[in-house]
Amino acid sequence: MEKSSDTSNDKLPRYIQVNSTLEFSRLVCALERAPRVSFLHDYDDGKKILSVQMDVLKEKPIVYYTPLEHNGHYLCYGLKGGKEQSEIVDSTSDASKLYSPIVRIKSLPKTLKPGNGTLDRYHPIELEDMSSLAKLTWGFEEIPFPLFLFPRNDKWLLGVFMNFQEDGISYFCHIVLDSDPDKPFMKFSPTNGSKPSFVNDPSEHGFSYIKIIKLKDTHPLVDYGHLPN
Repeated sequence: MEKSSDTSNDKLPRYIQVNSTLEFSRLVCALERAPRVSFLHDYDDGKKILSVQMDVLKEKPIVYYTPLEHNGHYLCYGLKGGKEQSEIVDSTSDASKLYSPIVRIKSLPKTLKPGNGTLDRYHPIELEDMSSLAKLTWGFEEIPFPLFLFPRNDKWLLGVFMNFQEDGISYFCHIVLDSDPDKPFMKFSPTNGSKPSFVNDPSEHGFSYIKIIKLKDTHPLVDYGHLPN
């Protein structure tokens, strides 16, 4: 549970748990030019976690994490025959896998400890279809931003966190799904006009892919007051 002794509008990081170590491995490794570094440190009364910062909301770092399953030097991610694999290892000897280096932090400074005092929220923008969502993530960088998936009421929200202006309002641009797609990637083509689809394997030629990261719970920093119940 996140704790803060100050209920004012703090700028300390907000930690948000992903659904599993596999989801975290996909976040830091899949479809990246080079895997992101994973940070290992204490959280919630000494519990060890792996974490990575993915965004800043009004100067407040947004950090995603997963509980540490066991010790090792690298978080290993592999994909073979449409089946993902994730484990913590001590060697990068298998060239067919991707490896996120695990950096161990002995003691977090106060500026990296969790806070929850901010009143800032992501403003939701509901998009009409999957094609609009795919086009929004494609083109800003060579590698599309990850899509985050989480439940809300009896639906699932899938979207991307964006800021269209520096120091401006941050948005959650999303679509609403009736059920969990239960697949880790969205496949689409910017050239042939085919509709995007959810897939297990991002290796079919002629398509672009966006990774999907499932959260453990509903995202706590979206302003749901602007959405229908």
